[in-house]
This record gives sequence, C-alpha cells and structure tokens, in this order.
Amino acid sequence: MNTVARCLISYTCGNGTENLSGLARYFCPYIVCDAYEQIIRVVCCYFAMIRTNRSTVGGFFLAGRSMVWWPIGASLFASNIGSGHFVGIAGTGAAAGIAIGGFEWNALVVVVILGWLFVPIYIKAGIVTMPEYLKKRFGGQRIRIYLSVLSLFLYVFTKISADMFSGAIFIQQALGLNIYLAVIALLAITALYTVTGGLAAVIYTDTLQTIIMVIGSFILMGFAFHEVGGYVNFEKLYMQAIPSITGNISANCYEPRADSFHIFRNAVTGDLPWPGLVFGLTIQATWYWCTDQVIVQRCLSAKSLSHVKAGCILCGYLKLLPMFLMVFPGMISRILYTDVVACVDPTECEKYCGTKVGCSNIAYPKLVVELMPDGLRGLMLSVMLASLMSSLTSIFNSASTLFTMDIYTKIRRSASEKELMIAGRVFILALIGVSIAWIPVVQAAQSGQLFDYIQSITSFLTPPVAAVFLLAIFCKRVNETGAFFGLVIGLVIGLIRMIAEFVYGTGSCASPSNCPTIICGVHYLYFGILLFVISCVIILTVSLVTKPIDDKHVSDKLLLLLLCKLGESIYSNITVKFLMIVAKAHLPTPGFCKKAVMCFCGLETKKAPKLTKEEEEELQRKLTDTSEVPLWRNVVNANAIILLCVCVFCHGYFG
Repeated sequence: MNTVARCLISYTCGNGTENLSGLARYFCPYIVCDAYEQIIRVVCCYFAMIRTNRSTVGGFFLAGRSMVWWPIGASLFASNIGSGHFVGIAGTGAAAGIAIGGFEWNALVVVVILGWLFVPIYIKAGIVTMPEYLKKRFGGQRIRIYLSVLSLFLYVFTKISADMFSGAIFIQQALGLNIYLAVIALLAITALYTVTGGLAAVIYTDTLQTIIMVIGSFILMGFAFHEVGGYVNFEKLYMQAIPSITGNISANCYEPRADSFHIFRNAVTGDLPWPGLVFGLTIQATWYWCTDQVIVQRCLSAKSLSHVKAGCILCGYLKLLPMFLMVFPGMISRILYTDVVACVDPTECEKYCGTKVGCSNIAYPKLVVELMPDGLRGLMLSVMLASLMSSLTSIFNSASTLFTMDIYTKIRRSASEKELMIAGRVFILALIGVSIAWIPVVQAAQSGQLFDYIQSITSFLTPPVAAVFLLAIFCKRVNETGAFFGLVIGLVIGLIRMIAEFVYGTGSCASPSNCPTIICGVHYLYFGILLFVISCVIILTVSLVTKPIDDKHVSDKLLLLLLCKLGESIYSNITVKFLMIVAKAHLPTPGFCKKAVMCFCGLETKKAPKLTKEEEEELQRKLTDTSEVPLWRNVVNANAIILLCVCVFCHGYFG
C-alpha cells in the first residue's frame, strides 16, 4: 500500500508518474482519481471546521485530529446506511414485521462500546488501520493476509452483489426492465460515472446524499401513513394484507405473522429468535462497528475522546430512524400493493419481480415509484443510485488493489510488473462476473429477503474476527498462533455452512430447502454465536499450548509509523489530509492545476517548516491522548446513559 501513498504524493506535487515503477504508474490514475475525489467531497465539506494554523506542518498534523462530534456522528450514520438498507430492511419489514428494526436498534448499544472501550485502546496504541493494530498486538503477516482474503469474500458475497441487486431493483421498478438488463444498465452507468471523474461526487457528497434520502424518506413516510389513515389503522390493515392468489400453499406462508409488531420473538419458532437478536447480532455488530476500518477511522479523526463519544451518541440516535423511515413504509407497501409485495404463488412472483421465492424486496422502490410526487421521486432515485455507484467504484478499485498488491504478489513472488498490471485488470472483470453470477443466490436466499441474506453471510464469516479483537484486548496470553488458527478454522466452519446453503438453497416457506438439518437447521444468528464460541475456544487453547507472545509496546517513532501506514486507509478524511501534508512539506511546489484544486478546497500552498523536536513530541502526545475535560466527560457519559435508556424503552415498547 506504500504505492498508494507514493502515487498521491507524486501527483499532488506535480511530478506525474515518471519516477514511479510500472505497476505504480498503472494504479496511479485510479488511486489519484479517487483521492482527489475524496479531497473534494470531504475536505470541502468540512474545511470550515479546521481551526488550527494551516501555514505550518505542525498545524496540519495537529489538525489531523480536529473533527468535532456532529460530523463524526453524521458520517458514521452515512457510512452505514445505503440503498441496500432501503431495499433490504423495508423488504423484510413487509414480509415479517418490525423485528428487523431490532438490527438497527442493536447499534445503540454497540456504538457506546465503540466509543467507550475500543476507540480509547486504538488511540493509546497510536494506530491508523485495523490490520496495523493486529500487527502491533501479535506481529507477523498471516493475520493481515487473512483479513485481506476475508475482505474480498465479503466484497463479493455481500457488498457488490447486494448493491448491484438493490440498485437493479430501483432501475427495474422505474423503467420496467428485466433484473439482468437492469444490472447491465447499472454497470454501464457506473462505468460512465467512473470515466467522467469526480463531477458527480462534487455535487452529491455522501453527507448531502444522506440528508436528501432522510428528508425524502420522511416525506414518503408521511404520504404512506396518510394513505393508511394513521398508525392505529396501519396495525389493523397490515394484519389483513393477504394476497388474493395463494394456490394450495399453507396459510402460514402468506398470512402476516401473529408477532409482526413484536421485536422479541420465540426462541425456537421465531423467524428472528430473541436470543439471536440479543447475542448473535451483537457479535457481528461488534465486528462491523468496532473493528471495521471505515467506521473506526472516522472516530480516530476526532479532536478529543469526548468528541468521539458524542459522535457515537449522535450516530446512536440517528440509528433510531430506520424503524420509522424504512421498516414501517415497507410494511405499508404491503398494505397498498398486497398482491405484488406479498405474493406467494411462484408464478405470480416471477411475473412481478423475476424470482419465485417472493417480491418483498421491491416494497420500498415500489412505494417510491408509485406514491411520491414526480420531482421527489426522481430526486430519491437519483440520489440512491448516485450513492450506490460511488460505492461500487470505490469497492472495485479497493478490491483490485487489495488483490494485486497483497495477495497476488504473495502467490506469484516472481511475477513481472506487466503480469501484475494484467492481473489487476482481469480481477476487476472477474469480480464483476462472480458478483453477477451470485445475484440469483441473493434473490433466492433467506426467502428473497435481502437484509436477512446480508446478515446471514456476515454471521457465517465474521464472528472469528470479532473473537480475535475482543481476546486481543482482554486476554494478554493470546498469541499470534492462536489468533491465526482461530481465524482459519472459524473461516472453514463458516464456509461449510455458507457453501451448503449455496448448494441446497435456503428455499422459501412454499418450497422449503432440503439442506440437512444438522447443517442448515440452525438459525444464522444462533450459528454466529456458536462460531464465536468455537473460535474463542480454539484461540485460547492454541495460545495456551504455544509460546507466550512478547510484550508489545507502542513505537517511540510514532510519527514515522503513521506516515508509513497512511496509504492503507486512502479513503479516510484524516489520511487524505496527512498525505497532502507530507506532499506539501517535503516535495516540490504543485503545478497550477493542483494549486487551483487546493485553493478551492481551502488548502494553502505555502511551504511550511519542518517539525521541531518539541512539535514532534507534542504531535505524539496529541495523537495518543485520551484525556477528557471533566465537564464534557460527565456530559457524554450522562448522554450515553440516556441513549441506553432510550434503547431499553424502544425495545420494551415494541418488544
């Protein structure tokens, strides 16, 4: 990933690529395009918050932790919510009621764990990336390679295929296309979006997209509740939303569940059993919220630990919204378009949405297309698709670089640069091909409910990672060997379950899967709990029978360490700032175009003096400082308690 840093530094300073290797010259256009896009999208949105003296390198570095609480909280929420949520959560709500909202409300607890437990440890360790933390904690490279491989698996099986599918559903509903024609249209538009550069990214930043989606979904919710006559009438009408064509299928498959308006459901017969919702979901939520680079990096950019905690609290309150903005509208869509959204006859379902297992995934897009006024309808569709395309381009680039630089070079150590360049190009095509081929599985999995599918894959693959991070923090005796074997064996067990579901299919209520009960009979949330426990046992057992790990200390040369690792998190706000600093402080003056971009974004182009020894010491202290002003510490702690009380009340009221 040092190539990433060198590319951005070289381009930023007007040097072009003549001093870079052939492989670097190949990757630079993609890296620099995304880097400048990120600068325009992020720095220009937040430049008003930078209050340090930007004419010195020390000022730049100390601004590295300058973000205040409200953009952190908004960014955490924006990073989590996407078009897949609108399709998946609303669809599952339409099919099974409000229990899926518990997935969102679980985050109210986990973000408190993030701000009060994990982030202070990361800050004290002086790390920038999550692999860097594990390398500091355990040493070695095996775990880092494992995380790279796992990231590619998750890219294909959840992010790319699910995003393609959800985007195609919006296009399908808007234009009436076949699902695969819609996928091709989406990829074509995405390719055009990539070629044209960052113009759309300037107009539609992530934050702006989220604001428009939230405002638009509030308006849609108002229209939806108006159509059904308020909440009380909504409860009554939902329980009566039964499709007119049912054939010889059991009534359990098309009648709304008796517990549709309860979050906590029977531990054995419930579609989302309450022990799984409480414990199994918390495990995968810990992986996502507390160990994911994108999430944690936003917290590390805060000016103080109190701002981290306040940002997490704001994110927690925002996570209350999906129940009302997505789940309820999805359920109302079933009321208004019962025969389509709640179809159960395979022939009818295939006619409406191209799949035989059900059409609940089109609940939200159909509500947007049918119920919203023309202007708002087009705005919602365009913002969701713009957000989706931006996400896909970033994933394609990241996955290609990750595979070529971190995996292919380990398999083919003697590969020429030409071979690596070809491998990078071919891998993107292979990634798209596999993701498209996986779409039928996404359509049919978990009775056609997209969000349940995403959560099931997460339960199969991520509990070992959560186990490693938790034991790394709480158990000093855990070593690299134990962590590695726990990760690998846990991955094998998870893949066995995932492949079995792929081979046999998850089926539907009308046509159950014939997968052996011993493999597929365990609910995916329960499976996540079992996999987490098994991984913990393996990690602890192997660690106890092998040599203890040497004590690890944060390097005294923290500044050098940070600079070397910045390339690994190119998409984070703090990273782009740091790389710009390094480029401006140590390399020649940028060209005119680069100056114009920097000036537009509020970045001065004066060459600043080098850091003095005292400034370096102050920088190190700032970057690892977890102290808080007593007043604000008490304020955020009190608000955390209030947030948890709100969480308990919401679960109790809808439980």
